[in-house]
Amino acid sequence: MAATSRNGRRATSRGSGTRQRARTGGRRQRKPVSRGELTPSRRKALRRRWVAVLGFVTVLVLGYVVLFTPLLGVRAVDVEGAEHVSAGLVRDRASVEAGKSLLRVDTSAVQDRVQGLEELADVEVSRSWPATIVISVTERIPIAVTETSQGFRLVDRHGVAYRTVPDKPTEIPTLPKGAKTNDDQRREAAVTVLAELPSQLRERVETVAADSRHTVRFTLDDDTEVVWGDAERSARKAKVLAALLTREGSVYDVSSPELPTVR
Repeated sequence: MAATSRNGRRATSRGSGTRQRARTGGRRQRKPVSRGELTPSRRKALRRRWVAVLGFVTVLVLGYVVLFTPLLGVRAVDVEGAEHVSAGLVRDRASVEAGKSLLRVDTSAVQDRVQGLEELADVEVSRSWPATIVISVTERIPIAVTETSQGFRLVDRHGVAYRTVPDKPTEIPTLPKGAKTNDDQRREAAVTVLAELPSQLRERVETVAADSRHTVRFTLDDDTEVVWGDAERSARKAKVLAALLTREGSVYDVSSPELPTVR
């Protein structure tokens, strides 16, 4: 009887344990985690979120500081390459706002404004950190001069008349009086020939003119007239002219350097 009772209890105990495991899915029950405790994986995930948030906030703050505060604002405008043009005039034309963030300065717009100065052939604008705008200018170089009712206009090698001076520079050849606008092809042809002449020969030129784009002629400081033609083969023409000038004559034609003439 006692044995049966013990066996019965054992059976009942085993049956109860089987039903309990069935209700829990055969897994051991985990100890519940209190609110104050975090698993390592949750702590890592929370740390990554905080790092991401802090990084985003930092980027926003730095962006605001760089773009909208005077910390990296313009404090100087340097002008390089200006000799005859006033650096102050270049700065005035640039109109760069002092204190404005260096990144927000529109360098293309600044370049366009400065390029409007007729004395300048080229303009480059750049940023120099932490707080400087650099404007590099290339001035036009006079290669000829033409007389007008207001004075004498300097002309560069592209035929651009860009500045009026009261007196004629003695070292620069003269174009015919009343030369027309900057796109005058004859004037452009004349200054193109001047630009191609060897420096020693160009220094002797007193006047230069072009009857057409292909017929350029000039006079030298001894009143000798030279018929040059166009700007092609200028080096060859200069050598031929140097040889011809040893002969007597008043007009030297090297427009065709293979068949030069003297009269």
